[in-house]
Amino acid sequence: MVMKPTRATSLKQQKRRKEPPNLSPLRKAEEIASTFGLEMTIADLERLFSKEAFEDHPLHRRQLMGPSPPFPGFGSSGKPLRVAYQGFRGSYCQEAASKAFSSIHCEAFPCTHMEDAFQALEDGDADRAIVPVENSIDGTIDRNFDLLLRHQAVHIIGELVLPVNHCLLSLHGTSRSDLRRVIGHPQALNHCWGRLERFEHRLQIEEVPNAAEAAKYVSESRITDTAVIGSRIAAKEFGLELLEQNFQDRSENFNRFLQLGLGVQKHQPRETAGSGGEDEDVVWKTTVAFSLEKGASDLFRAMSIFERRGISVTKVDHRPNRSNPVRVVEEKTGEHRYFDYVFILDVEEEGSTSDTGVHEALKALKDISGFVHVLGSYTCRLKD
Repeated sequence: MVMKPTRATSLKQQKRRKEPPNLSPLRKAEEIASTFGLEMTIADLERLFSKEAFEDHPLHRRQLMGPSPPFPGFGSSGKPLRVAYQGFRGSYCQEAASKAFSSIHCEAFPCTHMEDAFQALEDGDADRAIVPVENSIDGTIDRNFDLLLRHQAVHIIGELVLPVNHCLLSLHGTSRSDLRRVIGHPQALNHCWGRLERFEHRLQIEEVPNAAEAAKYVSESRITDTAVIGSRIAAKEFGLELLEQNFQDRSENFNRFLQLGLGVQKHQPRETAGSGGEDEDVVWKTTVAFSLEKGASDLFRAMSIFERRGISVTKVDHRPNRSNPVRVVEEKTGEHRYFDYVFILDVEEEGSTSDTGVHEALKALKDISGFVHVLGSYTCRLKD
């Protein structure tokens, strides 16, 4: 009889089976704190769209691949491109960074906190940054949009959407029958919960704030009865075996990452922007943030400005307007207070903000907005 897995309260509460032979007590304490005492590296994701709405979302119909723009002065004949990514070695962000800039020589380095990646750009410590912004099942990572609104010198210069590949990682020589425990980030565990319930025997399931750091600890501590749900790159980084790939319950599971830089990127013309291939197409995408003078009631008017010009609105988000969180309105029944919001739209057309359609739409949007801020205008490669 296969029993359902049970969640344990904390991995710290479990006694380690084996310890590294040369690990000092101080080093051991530092490792445990590093692995299990850090803040959650990814903010809670809120579900913004219903299942029906998502079925019409472009990510459901096609995979968007990030552009491969030229990087003057970087590459094999120049200095390496310095890329900051949010997360730790072995994280999905490191994997995204390696894929986004695979065609040139780059030096990627991790940033513990989301804001560190933005700060690295502004301080000149990085030339580009990679941050996660959305999962197709769990929704938007609002924190990174808040940071884009705060760090206005940083702009979106590209995006990369990758299929999620949750892997079951263990020490080499460990078999599935040896496993007694599986650990992972809460989001990854939820993505794989059906598979865990159907496992051959009962497993103890434990949540950790960072799966990459947990993979490192399992590797260094030589824990033989424990598997980690993590990335392929974590297996490579820490010498773990891929017991099983694509362990997630649903195949249509994607992560969306943004490529960030300082200033606004100057893109290639549409006819030369693609790399060729009959199955590829290139569109221009603009992400714009704005507030509305009359609040959320004017959102339909704002979206119709783009619709009338043949511009597709592919995503709608909202965040609290932290500069003016409460809007006071005088009405016939007296003074009323409403929460105020910043709306964030992704729009697509065959052109950039310098072309007529988007340029005219943004100009018209300013007539009903408190402010309009273009977070980025960039090409996206669409691959069927």
